[in-house]
Amino acid sequence: MGKRSDFQRRPMDDYDTPASPVAPLLPMLAGVRTFAEPCAGRGHLIRHLEAAGLACVFACEIRTGLNPPSSAIEEGVDALACGRDCFAMADVIITNPPWTRQLMHPLIWHFASIMPTWLLFDADWCHTVQAASLIRHCSLIVSVGRVKWMAGSKHTGKDNSSWYRFDRRHTTGPKFIGREERRLAA
Repeated sequence: MGKRSDFQRRPMDDYDTPASPVAPLLPMLAGVRTFAEPCAGRGHLIRHLEAAGLACVFACEIRTGLNPPSSAIEEGVDALACGRDCFAMADVIITNPPWTRQLMHPLIWHFASIMPTWLLFDADWCHTVQAASLIRHCSLIVSVGRVKWMAGSKHTGKDNSSWYRFDRRHTTGPKFIGREERRLAA
């Protein structure tokens, strides 16, 4: 994954979320008990969050044929077709969406219009012209750093990642939580 990579990308950016980027998010979830995961893949992010004590109340996968880890993940559901009723039991949406901008931007806008949403994607996004129409609805950016996306690989990704918290009701832009700030707060 990344703009400096020359390997063939996986369809729909199908990269399992490892545990390492979840740890920086957990302190930001004070008071959150339930979440929805609309881009669940094989459920790795769900398992990491549930291991931290959160409960997944709705999950779907936007593609078919992935053999989801449990029947709790609704396969082949278009995340953009999920309305408030899909997410009604959740406190927040938490997902690692496809990073392809044509897919990611509509997902940001859709999820943020429903409820507070945490999305994991590249840290550089907030510095792009493409981000201009969405960044004011981002309240927090939590730095993660480089992630080892490929299990068994000896290398991390080439791009830094961040968690972004979006809510359409928020309009004053983000506060940045850097890695050093997280370390000092711990």
